[in-house]
Amino acid sequence: MLKYFSADWIFPVSTPPIKNGVVVVNSDGKIEEVLTREDTENFDLDIVKYKGAIVPGFINTHCHLELSHMLNQIPEQTGLVEFVQHIIKSRQGDIAEIKQAMYAADQEMFENGIVAVGDISNQISSKEVKEKSKIHYHTFIEAMGFNPDRAVAIMDDVKRIKQDFKPLKTSIVPHAPYSVSSELFKLIKEEAEKDNTFISVHNQETDNENAFFENKTGGFLDLYEFLGLDITFFEPTHKTSLQSWLPYINAQKTLLVHNTVSSKADIAFAKERNNNLYWCLCPQANLYIENALPDVDLLMDENVKITLGTDSLASNHQLNMLSEMLTLQTCKQVSFEKLLSWATINGAEFLELDQQIGTIEVGKKPGLNLIQLSADFKIESDKVQRLI
Repeated sequence: MLKYFSADWIFPVSTPPIKNGVVVVNSDGKIEEVLTREDTENFDLDIVKYKGAIVPGFINTHCHLELSHMLNQIPEQTGLVEFVQHIIKSRQGDIAEIKQAMYAADQEMFENGIVAVGDISNQISSKEVKEKSKIHYHTFIEAMGFNPDRAVAIMDDVKRIKQDFKPLKTSIVPHAPYSVSSELFKLIKEEAEKDNTFISVHNQETDNENAFFENKTGGFLDLYEFLGLDITFFEPTHKTSLQSWLPYINAQKTLLVHNTVSSKADIAFAKERNNNLYWCLCPQANLYIENALPDVDLLMDENVKITLGTDSLASNHQLNMLSEMLTLQTCKQVSFEKLLSWATINGAEFLELDQQIGTIEVGKKPGLNLIQLSADFKIESDKVQRLI
């Protein structure tokens, strides 16, 4: 049985918006037709008309489901170094409560119109939730270890976690430049090449990250002291963080997450080294942790592929992609249509799901969300009504 959904505007993403358009969907959620109002005038169709705009389901390319129990537990605007220390101190807890929080977060994302998630995991705890979810998950299993002598042992550990996640989709990925040795980076690259998969890495979330690589100064020295790590072996590269670690992965398809202090020189270096990079923005988490936002205008001027993420409930009050879009529209005046492409097709392309989701096109099953826009395409509310 076919269903006919119409709204003031349909945003297919792959084509220009259609005023008073109609989306025809079969019982499996597959798009059968995308019609203009004129296409339907001579037919007696049972069209359900909504006020607002119909858009494809959203793709959240960066989340930490297993940190969902930490909602409202960490103070805001502490800076990344102190935030990481809070995570280390607080991430363990009652297993039942952690699982319940993950189920609730998964349901929250579903109700907020999210159809696919790139999720960071450090353990197997989220597997059950992901297996039962209506959302498609790709799990990024993080490898962490700054001591080069530990690289092989760490890689063996994360390979065991990857094995335990089967048959779910996974990749082994580096956590961040300041927590992954060059030797471990190289092992991760080799594994990604062997599996022909893509990776994700936290990138340049704070000035302290650049300071550490450039001259071995800044707040990360306090973090290593807190962790009891001897880093006398480390010699500064006299380059920014991105320019220090990116050569280790060569041309591997990679999601750079946060990019809060990435400069024009960093972006130029990255584009020259790797033409298969995606740049993920998590604006509300950036404001929560560092009270700063990336140079979005610079990223747009450089014409890089941008995706969006929510990060975790440890660093955000909600898991809502439309809220992330609203923050960028309010703070950075990014156009709605550009934001929508970041939240849909770009994320689908990175996760290699663009043949199934990301745009409202015949043959796809993207999900349909109803949102409220002003006459000049400004997001009026972060409330999402999931239609299918």
